[in-house]
Amino acid sequence: MKSAVIVFPGSNRDRDMMDALTWITGTPPVSVWYAEDKVPDVDLVVLPGGFSYGDYLRSGAIAARAPVMPDIIAKADAGVPVLGVCNGFQILTEAGLLPGALMRNRGLTFVCREVNLKIDNAETLFTRAYEPGQVIRCPVAHHDGNYFADTETLDRLEGENRIVFRYADADGGITDAANPNGSQRNIAGILNEAGNVLGMMPHPENLVAPHQGGTDGRALFASLVEAVAA
Repeated sequence: MKSAVIVFPGSNRDRDMMDALTWITGTPPVSVWYAEDKVPDVDLVVLPGGFSYGDYLRSGAIAARAPVMPDIIAKADAGVPVLGVCNGFQILTEAGLLPGALMRNRGLTFVCREVNLKIDNAETLFTRAYEPGQVIRCPVAHHDGNYFADTETLDRLEGENRIVFRYADADGGITDAANPNGSQRNIAGILNEAGNVLGMMPHPENLVAPHQGGTDGRALFASLVEAVAA
């Protein structure tokens, strides 16, 4: 599987993402600087975590207008899978590829810890290697991870089965105590209407190998490899 990782000023999880993709696919991804106007023809485009442009204005707001973004939007519209993690999720919402917005965490504190995620939809390009309702561990590290959308949008996401991950307790309970940032309906990751763009706040790339302390994030990338090969 050929992939590209987009690097913005302030990205800090790009190397982690490149390592994860290399370990799982056997093929190092292409690193694409934000000032480029084209992304090579690849099977997956990834917008990694970090603090693009220092999170000035709003997280992801400036990066969403970077020279590389029109080509990413065009590729997404053409059906190329696009994954945005943490700051990447913020950029996808600011670019209009996903609905809603990522606001300051409840309590206005930076959250850096491991959380539990429930797989709400295991029939996507990104989750087909998981089981429906499976609970996995995943790290989070963000200050602006509080997902917000109006009620109509939230109901549409629910009705179209586009909520992929929710913050949960170890038994899969969707509780307020399990929600690290105040996200509405415990949302941790959502899809676009076409199902080829996923935004998520947790970092699956940081839990794909035993030396990282676990492999719960590996199936996300394995799902993409399987989807591309199909």
